[in-house]
Amino acid sequence: MKLNNRFLPILIPMFVFLLQETYFFYPRLIYVTATLAVLLIFFIVWQFSRASKIDSHWWNYLILPAIISVAVMAYSIFINGKFIIQLLFIFHLVFLYLYLRQVYYYLLNPLAYEAFSLENISSYINWLAFFFSAATLYGLASFLNLSISWLALIMISATCLLVYQIIWVNKIELRAGLPYILISCLILTELFWSISFLPFNYNIAGLSLAICYYVIIGLVKNHLFNKLDAVKVKTYLLLGLISLSLILFTARWV
Repeated sequence: MKLNNRFLPILIPMFVFLLQETYFFYPRLIYVTATLAVLLIFFIVWQFSRASKIDSHWWNYLILPAIISVAVMAYSIFINGKFIIQLLFIFHLVFLYLYLRQVYYYLLNPLAYEAFSLENISSYINWLAFFFSAATLYGLASFLNLSISWLALIMISATCLLVYQIIWVNKIELRAGLPYILISCLILTELFWSISFLPFNYNIAGLSLAICYYVIIGLVKNHLFNKLDAVKVKTYLLLGLISLSLILFTARWV
């Protein structure tokens, strides 16, 4: 069984990629392909956790790849260029492989696992998953005129899961991190609601919210690690303000 597990981190992303290609040629199958993609990811993390002596809580490893897989497929709806869509799917293939490979090493081959590898890859994918989720929801509000109230419920659910995933992967006790998960979700949902009334396209709106997410998560992590000081607070806030200023300036030309 261990020999079979070694190949799953490359096989499962390839199967997910094939499902995305199926959706690309048959858009009406988006719900079917998205569901099958999540089931494939569930299978691999469940298989790894079942065979592991380190951690059997498979759901913690499912959150991130499941959210970004669905978010990428949903986000591709709003992309006109076929070539860009293919690049997006390939990018997702690579990141999914890198994440699942680290999960395999961490759970089943700890001697080959490099310290903080899972934390590092998770931080990048987590932020991208948030951006794709936020941009997609803003796109649904703009193009399909869906109620922002219902979309906010989806946003708060995705945000809670993603913030929890960051807390968990950094090995922060849930009891200590839970208040910050709830506060972060509340703040980001309020920002999501507020940004929806601004005259931005879905990419600018999603990126603006994602920058706020980066700042909030950075401050929370450093606080929970007892590493937060005035310098880091100023650095995060300044970086966030500069990034938002550049985006807002660019938004005038979009």
